[in-house]
Amino acid sequence: MSGPGGSRALELLRALPKVSLANLRPSPGSKKKEKRRGRGRYGGRKCGRGHKGERQRGNRPRLGFEGGQTPFYLAIPKYGFNEGHSFRRQYQPLSLQKLQYLIDLGRVDPTQPIDLTQLTNARGVTVQPLKRDYGVQLVEEGADIFSAKVNIEVQRASELAIATIEKNGGVITTSFYDPRSLEILIKPVVFFLRGQPIPKRMLPPEDLVRYYTDANNRGYLADPSKVEEARLELAKKYGYSLPDITKDELFKMLSTRKDPRQIFFGLAPGWIVNMADKKILKPTDERLLKYYSS
Repeated sequence: MSGPGGSRALELLRALPKVSLANLRPSPGSKKKEKRRGRGRYGGRKCGRGHKGERQRGNRPRLGFEGGQTPFYLAIPKYGFNEGHSFRRQYQPLSLQKLQYLIDLGRVDPTQPIDLTQLTNARGVTVQPLKRDYGVQLVEEGADIFSAKVNIEVQRASELAIATIEKNGGVITTSFYDPRSLEILIKPVVFFLRGQPIPKRMLPPEDLVRYYTDANNRGYLADPSKVEEARLELAKKYGYSLPDITKDELFKMLSTRKDPRQIFFGLAPGWIVNMADKKILKPTDERLLKYYSS
């Protein structure tokens, strides 16, 4: 600071005490003394609790008590459509419009295979395995504006969403992840820091085998020859010409698929990712190789 005003300000700062927890005080008038209830003429009478009854005496009944009559949850019978509701698998919806939005923003790279790891890291969808979430369902909202060419892996997809992806020259696959594999897939860094080998993905349960072996659903367990036939049939149904991905410059990326026991793209079961040294450790023992082989 230069000039007489600056020197006076420095002198004033030197004279003032330093700010610490010992000399901090609230502004005058910002704090009011709390009124003490039930102290005779200094706040007596009803003490702010009103007249007689449960509200004044503080003995209100529990939540759901209806005064002694048969409560609602006992008077209404059980119906079959609620049976097994706590075991139903849930799939978070992901629209084509949201996927195109993430690609346009640069959060999702369309030149690389897309799975749940990319979608969750891009904040495009939230998957909670502890709340019975089993992945993502691709829905057709925004099919008229979707124009990206992608290789995407989801857990479920509608027919129109599959047609939109393949019309643009892309590839879509539906695959199953058990809760443990799903937790590792959406939070890979947390798992890698534990220093544990990547486990094998479990096969789908009996009631989902039909879905993931159906070529119309683009299941990851379906016959590849039947998948090609289903692609042609869907193109005829919706009236578009199916692009030949074998002549595409991104054919290597579009043809990349996971093994049925694989969780991550490019990382096989049994490998250990060392985050500190930035190395990948692979098993060499024959028994481990046999166990982790598909």
